[in-house]
Amino acid sequence: MTATLPRPSLPSPADFAHVREWVFDLDNTLYPHRINLFAQIDRNMTAFVANLLGMDPVEAKTLQKRYYHDHGTTLKGLMLHHNADPSAFLEAAHAIDYSGIPADPELGDLLKALPGRRFILTNGTVAHAEDTARALGILDHFDDIFDIVAADYVPKPAGETYDKFMAMHRIDTRRAAMFEDLPRNLLVPHALGMKTVLLVPEVFETGFVEAWEKAGEDDTHIGYMTHDLKGFLKALL
Repeated sequence: MTATLPRPSLPSPADFAHVREWVFDLDNTLYPHRINLFAQIDRNMTAFVANLLGMDPVEAKTLQKRYYHDHGTTLKGLMLHHNADPSAFLEAAHAIDYSGIPADPELGDLLKALPGRRFILTNGTVAHAEDTARALGILDHFDDIFDIVAADYVPKPAGETYDKFMAMHRIDTRRAAMFEDLPRNLLVPHALGMKTVLLVPEVFETGFVEAWEKAGEDDTHIGYMTHDLKGFLKALL
């Protein structure tokens, strides 16, 4: 079962003329949902939970998703409830094949053309972000990567994580924009005065994303919604 994209919206250049701080999530944001790189990470997380807690894969998957929903990441739930080693979890989760990511020189050109600074703010690791961005051919276009380790393992959407990132890089949120694939991760950026852009699949497929991950009619903190990051950047440039 599929449905067309809800509320697509493209900017005018004037909408973002003041922006000098460009903040991007990584997975399903800097590359399209259809690449589905996260499927490999998801399988690795399920296997880690199963091995750690002696569960069968079905039980492990259920617990993994509950922790993700309740705590922002599976890792945070495992740390809180089972004293899991975050380094071991992150190493296992990101032991994936990046060869399926196609290089995207056009995206690189568009990112390079953005005025000001560009950052990756991810609940993953620096290593994962670097490997992904390197495969895309866009790594050199970012000023820094702020990851889950820098956040002391407190994931987005926690306000303290955004505060740490903003303070570290002295971000003027009134001149900033945030690009994300999860609606709840845009709540704090919106409250801070940032432009907010939600990246969504071109079509919504049953089981492809969790129901709570989709934008709803009440999500007024989402300024723009698009399934085409390059098209969006072209429009604002």
